Amino acid sequence: MTFPDITPSLNSAMPDLRGRLAANQPLGPFTWFRVGGPAQVYFAPEDESDLAYFLKHLPADIPLTVIGVGSNLIVRDGGVAGVVIRLGRGFNDIACDGDAVRAGTAALDKRVAEAAAAAGIGGLEFYHGIPGTIGGALRMNAGANGGETKDFLVSATGVTRAGEIVILDNAGMKFAYRKSGADPSIIFTSALYRGRATGVEAIRARMAEVQKHREDTQPIREKTGGSTFKNPPGHSAWKLIDAAGLRGYKVGDAQVSEMHCNFLINTGNASAADIEALGETIRERVKAQSGIELEWEIKRIGIANV
Repeated sequence: MTFPDITPSLNSAMPDLRGRLAANQPLGPFTWFRVGGPAQVYFAPEDESDLAYFLKHLPADIPLTVIGVGSNLIVRDGGVAGVVIRLGRGFNDIACDGDAVRAGTAALDKRVAEAAAAAGIGGLEFYHGIPGTIGGALRMNAGANGGETKDFLVSATGVTRAGEIVILDNAGMKFAYRKSGADPSIIFTSALYRGRATGVEAIRARMAEVQKHREDTQPIREKTGGSTFKNPPGHSAWKLIDAAGLRGYKVGDAQVSEMHCNFLINTGNASAADIEALGETIRERVKAQSGIELEWEIKRIGIANV
């Protein structure tokens, strides 16, 4: 699918824009599944002030979507209308001071864990096993191996749809299990964490445990989107999927992982439609088998091919 090119009008309305604008940018290469259609407009801002300038001048009727490294994302085959923003080099700095860690939201969770470890700041080891960015971690209250974002976040800085810079404290993020109730139109640009002074060797030992667990139990070398469904209260999603007889089940080239049933993988040339159909089949069969309705953890954006 090809969208009408609106970049000339955007460029003329924003003469001081420094970031990159592109029309009909393919998004599949930006996702771990390696599937999906184009963004009508793709914008990679230079820094926070460039992002604020862009948002201040962006017409309110143009839809806006933000993506990270695409580790927990399905972009549908028809692509995404409006503007897709992807934060890059201007948003990946990490700085440690005492027991505090400040990170840009384009920084990989794993890099933040490593920086904290090098500074002797404990608590963020769980990020070592999460294949995403800090921006996604804020939106999803990312957690693993007994730790969650909400446990260590002090505040998050972001830019509103009107181009205003705001700071939300931990309570303002309205964290719940695998989600934040903060205004979804805010684009977060950095986060401040507070850990605890810990011996570097102890931190690295814990990180090694996290990494080994991930390698032993998850198909991390496949084209996957990570954990597909949230764990229902009192249950493990993978156990429910396994009990429904779906381990290894396929729709086209999309498959339930044999290694971990809550991971879907693209075994070859799966489409986004194949992957999403597989997920919906899982939800139907689990509901029929157990009475429990699984909720998507993977974010799905865009329109289906017609």
